[in-house]
Amino acid sequence: MLCTACGAPASESSQPSAPLIYQISYTVNPNPANQTLDVTLELRQSRSLLREMTMWPDSRVSEIRANGELEIDAGTVRWRPPASGGTISWRVKVEHERNNNGYDAWLGPDWGLFRAEDIIPRAATRTRKGAHSETLLLFELPAQWSVVTQYYGDRHQFNARNRERRFDQPSGWIVIGKIGVRRETIAGTRIAVAGPVANSVRRMDVLALLNWTLPELGRILPDLPSRITIVSAGDPMWRGGLSAPQSLFVHADRPLISENATSTVLHEVMHLALGIKAAENFDWIIEGLAEYYSLELLLRSGTISPTRYKTAKAAQAKWAASVKALCRSTSTGATTAFAVTVLTSLDHEIRQSSDGNANLDDVVRKLWKSSEPIGLQTLIEIAEQLTGSKPDALRIDKLPGCHNIVPNNQPM
Repeated sequence: MLCTACGAPASESSQPSAPLIYQISYTVNPNPANQTLDVTLELRQSRSLLREMTMWPDSRVSEIRANGELEIDAGTVRWRPPASGGTISWRVKVEHERNNNGYDAWLGPDWGLFRAEDIIPRAATRTRKGAHSETLLLFELPAQWSVVTQYYGDRHQFNARNRERRFDQPSGWIVIGKIGVRRETIAGTRIAVAGPVANSVRRMDVLALLNWTLPELGRILPDLPSRITIVSAGDPMWRGGLSAPQSLFVHADRPLISENATSTVLHEVMHLALGIKAAENFDWIIEGLAEYYSLELLLRSGTISPTRYKTAKAAQAKWAASVKALCRSTSTGATTAFAVTVLTSLDHEIRQSSDGNANLDDVVRKLWKSSEPIGLQTLIEIAEQLTGSKPDALRIDKLPGCHNIVPNNQPM
């Protein structure tokens, strides 16, 4: 046994194994004149750690080229890179219209605004067991252009880290061009508010709103995101708000607080902070929570008065009266308003049943960052833990259009 050990190569007997890490960099080069981006993925590795990558690009992606083996068939791209690494590149037509009412991805002569998911197709990998990536997101920009993403970085280079996955894919909102940005740390969260110059982006107003309200959100949830990047622009962008990982978009013309006392910015911040997804046909739960707490944050921070809060809740109830079907794939403004009335009733029921020792905040903490999609049965079970009985507010006969939906794939 001793002789066998002495004869073994040093790499096998005495030295620890080298980390199973492969390097990936995405280089983004905009072409404003034709509204396209050129993206190059460069892989550097040893020992053939990454053996195959499969991507599912949409119709905006073209001119896919690679070294190694490349197969393109029926919307699926398979790339088998050389053992030591290689490159695969593509071109993306950036603009994408949303519901025939403005764009949720855009690139023009002076600026561009889009999600990383718009320009980098989602992919799956086949690797050596235990291997994982270290990923950089790089930008080659025209003179006087700059970039803001959800990631930490230096000028035009960002570390796209996701510790929950072995293969890091950049995600979240990105704004490039002649832009302005304001940054501040609020309630332990690093905030960046960015948008094109001459677009009436109210960077300081957004920071002021979050200075009032984000500490209140920190009292509800155990741990706020370490970073929130807010990007904004005017026309031709879609006139609403959209959240993505650690980032959100809001149109520059959207009021920070609407006349009905709701807030698009806080609604999307709630989506980011909660980090939960809806089960099929239960989008109203997720949207209702975001809208309910956008009002709560305004009230609890003193940004709106209790009288204004009651008026806003009454307006939600009036809007909700038109709802015929609550359970549907996508929540509309009216169904979200109905959801707010349901959640308000549930909050009152929990407070009464617990003698004021619990409320909807406790439900939200149990839902927070759930890895499973949220449906009605999940909501009922959590509420039942707090009330001791099935909540009256969530009875199926009080939820129009839901009686044929099996909550969370379980019978009621």
